[in-house]
Amino acid sequence: MDKQHRNVLVLSGTQATLQITGVTMVAITGLAGYALADNKSFATVPLTCYVLGSAITTIPASFLMKAIGRRAGFQTGTSIGMVGAAICSFAVYIANFWLLCAGMMVMGMYAAFGKYYRFAAADAATDSFRAKAISFTLAGGILGGIVGPEMAKRTKDLFAEHVFLGSYLSLIGVCLLATLILTRLDIPQLAEHERKAPGRPLAVIMRQPVFIVAVLASMLSYGIMNLMMTSTPLAMRAHDHHFNDAAFVLEWHVIGMFGPSFFTGSLINRFGVLKVILAGIALMLACIVAALAGTALINFWVAMFLLGVGWNFMYVGGSALLTECYTPSERAKTQAANDFMIFVTMAISSMSSGLLLNKSGWHAVNWGSLPFLALATGATFWLMWRRRAQPAASAPTVVE
Repeated sequence: MDKQHRNVLVLSGTQATLQITGVTMVAITGLAGYALADNKSFATVPLTCYVLGSAITTIPASFLMKAIGRRAGFQTGTSIGMVGAAICSFAVYIANFWLLCAGMMVMGMYAAFGKYYRFAAADAATDSFRAKAISFTLAGGILGGIVGPEMAKRTKDLFAEHVFLGSYLSLIGVCLLATLILTRLDIPQLAEHERKAPGRPLAVIMRQPVFIVAVLASMLSYGIMNLMMTSTPLAMRAHDHHFNDAAFVLEWHVIGMFGPSFFTGSLINRFGVLKVILAGIALMLACIVAALAGTALINFWVAMFLLGVGWNFMYVGGSALLTECYTPSERAKTQAANDFMIFVTMAISSMSSGLLLNKSGWHAVNWGSLPFLALATGATFWLMWRRRAQPAASAPTVVE
């Protein structure tokens, strides 16, 4: 097995651990927040703190990895994850809502490092393998769809007087496993001249049409997905569905998110990245239709599965498109800007999710997603038009 394929295998494994952590937290944290919060409208605030922790760490994480390399940087992230899981565990043990929020913010810092797994795979891949490297790395997340909900179900009642304590404690072990897997990662650091070269100003990079559409595809797919996924366990609880039903729906949602990654890269190579992004938008629209059609278990299941597949096409497409925007010396700041905007969008959608659900109900959460899908659609067609009118405009400007 050559180095680029081995690195993808390692990063796919760490993506699996990242997603196990993420799915477990989504399954339990809204409910834990609801149990601990005096004001039930604040139930999703811990999840919002998770996203805020990611947002404030995204930029320093990228520049740290530029300085010390991918493996050391990622292992710094998993160490932070163990600390965050310990804080969350203690918060549940003493029933302190705001300490849970603090622990989730630290867990978000860990996630900020983990979100660069896909870019690490792409940066170490050949041009022809790049889209597949991103896609195959994300495919590891399918394990999270299977293990995460099951782990949440089996660990939430391990301590009878402290519901969810066992779930948070289990995340310490998951982060430790990720640390061990990362010892097999072999991505060379940037050459000294690449680390020191300033490249183009970030403002110039961000004005590229390709950058604009890439970021919109990634951040809107994540924002819409987060808006709906965060509120799903609470919405199902409000409509008298059992916790195990919510775990089942989340399991299939995550399978939808990462299962297509086994072929999304091939679809991009065959049909083009913009057509794959548009297919993702269409699937998200179908998700909203299914969610608005009713509140039976089948509606939640179909909607969340379609949401996952739609997210995959938009997010993998956006990530692949972004790699056209920068040179090696510009990599850290471009990737950091992209992921920072994703996490800010996620923070807004996370907070909006709880407020919309509590004040206006599940249907409001779904209707609120439509304007953002319209924006993503318009931007994608705009870039398609530009590429047909000016083929040279699709090529990244490379400045040595």
